[in-house]
Amino acid sequence: MPKLLIATNNPGKLKEIGEILKNIPYRMITLKETGITEDIPETGKTFEENAVQKARYASEKTQLLTLAEDSGLEIDYLKGRPGARSARYVSGSDEDRVNQVLRELNEVPIEKRGAKFVAVVALFDPKTKSIKTFRGESLGRITGKAVGSGGFGYDPVFYNFDLGKTNAEATPEEKNKVSHRSRALQQARIFLK
Repeated sequence: MPKLLIATNNPGKLKEIGEILKNIPYRMITLKETGITEDIPETGKTFEENAVQKARYASEKTQLLTLAEDSGLEIDYLKGRPGARSARYVSGSDEDRVNQVLRELNEVPIEKRGAKFVAVVALFDPKTKSIKTFRGESLGRITGKAVGSGGFGYDPVFYNFDLGKTNAEATPEEKNKVSHRSRALQQARIFLK
């Protein structure tokens, strides 16, 4: 069975990607299994640039077909921030980043808190040097406080319109049916089959 390298060290993303892509005709392997321990550079200004950069980097080091993903939160009132810098919006933990967003939206009424999660999945083939990208989005709004204990990242403050609750209140199965990451990965899944 051919190998597919999943180029992330984020345990939450690894778990979601593994669940969404289960039963594809590839053996998914992690960066750790290939000996890549360094942080992969993410210097792009867009989700697409970052996903492609990560996929190319890991693929060229391993010569394996590689899937990388970049995702984040775009908040209308903040003119798209935190965007492609979501994971690095402020230093510290996910909770620190969530609290920063809540502070910035403190006086903003609910109707002006529109937001979307965006994910771009990139597949890089080292043999042909070809790259294919897939984009998924999930629409919602930012809540006034963190709600729910599941998920990771900004999930506790993202009220997902498809779910009717925050991503952090959803079960992994519920979230994986409608998430931005799932929508991008389902396209990749079709392509890989």
